[in-house]
Amino acid sequence: MKLISIILIGIALSMDTFSLSLSVGMFDIDRKKCLKLAIIVGIMHFIMPILGTIIGSNIIKILEINSEIILGILLILIAIQMLIDCFKKEEANFKFNTLGMFLFALGVSIDSFSVGLGLNINVYNIYLASSVFSICSFLFTWGGLIIGNYANKILGVYANIIGIAILFILGIVHLI
Repeated sequence: MKLISIILIGIALSMDTFSLSLSVGMFDIDRKKCLKLAIIVGIMHFIMPILGTIIGSNIIKILEINSEIILGILLILIAIQMLIDCFKKEEANFKFNTLGMFLFALGVSIDSFSVGLGLNINVYNIYLASSVFSICSFLFTWGGLIIGNYANKILGVYANIIGIAILFILGIVHLI
């Protein structure tokens, strides 16, 4: 029963990753970068719950960190970077560098950090849970990027605008 719960949590944690990957995939990112981003997101979804478990809820209470606000700010920053890249060159594709990939992965894995805070109470093997989260997020990221890439081929320039708009809207939603 605990394994089913862990899988369901992993799927739930990966839903925001999927939706954001759809919008990022609309920027015609090559398959090699898609794979690299999916791997980075998977690794972050493995590390963050472990860090959440190690650090514990007392630190979060002391620092009063709100993961939703951090995620919202990161999403808006990524959207601004995408918008700037669109205006730099008329026909340039969005360049998703390693720093951008890391910020994306950090933004979508912050929620798994907070889940890690509660896992030490309910899960005996945090490494198993983190592995499941990692696999789910990798698959959802990869799928979102590939589907977004196909949407880009169909929608063309409008796909870039849609991707930026989705990131801005999701960023604002997380800030509210």
